[in-house]
Amino acid sequence: MKGSLIIVGFFILGVVAGRLGWLDIDTFGFDISFTALALLMLCVGIGVGSDLGALKSLRSLDSRLLLLPLVTIAGTLAGCALIAVFMPWRSLTDTLAVGSGFGYYSLSSIFITQYRGPELGTVALLANIAREIITLLGAPLLVRLAGPLSAISAGGATSMDTTLPIITNVSGKEFVILSIYHGFVVDFSVPFLVTFFCSL
Repeated sequence: MKGSLIIVGFFILGVVAGRLGWLDIDTFGFDISFTALALLMLCVGIGVGSDLGALKSLRSLDSRLLLLPLVTIAGTLAGCALIAVFMPWRSLTDTLAVGSGFGYYSLSSIFITQYRGPELGTVALLANIAREIITLLGAPLLVRLAGPLSAISAGGATSMDTTLPIITNVSGKEFVILSIYHGFVVDFSVPFLVTFFCSL
């Protein structure tokens, strides 16, 4: 949760800096959003490339559990489509793009801001931070009501990093590899799904 609060703090600082005119795009002489996005993608690539041990451990998993990321993605998008019915001021593609962040607020909000503007980018940031916080606080209840896989699905892309400790604690250590695999696959889908829905 500390990491989420730090991100929110930097977001608020950015809003204040923008409103007071401390920084603007011309200050740097280049597109800072695109540069930040490129650096994030580089970090994602480094993380994937350096964690080969986790990928090798997947051989020990039940093959049916390998479908969990697809279930998480499908369930999230179905939920977003349902929410769009009650939000006529937002298009279906807007809600699907926001949902496609799967908790990966830093990357998805930059993509959405570039494609759809800062308002929807801010919505994406807050929605994805909320997903992470709900997982951190609600994982014990989720596991009690729906079983150990529910906490992993709720974590979305964060199930391999920030929410992994709480998932391990409430679901059990035997789900660590599955949680890392789930986060990796969902994380990998974010740039493709967000840009797909934003371009429709």
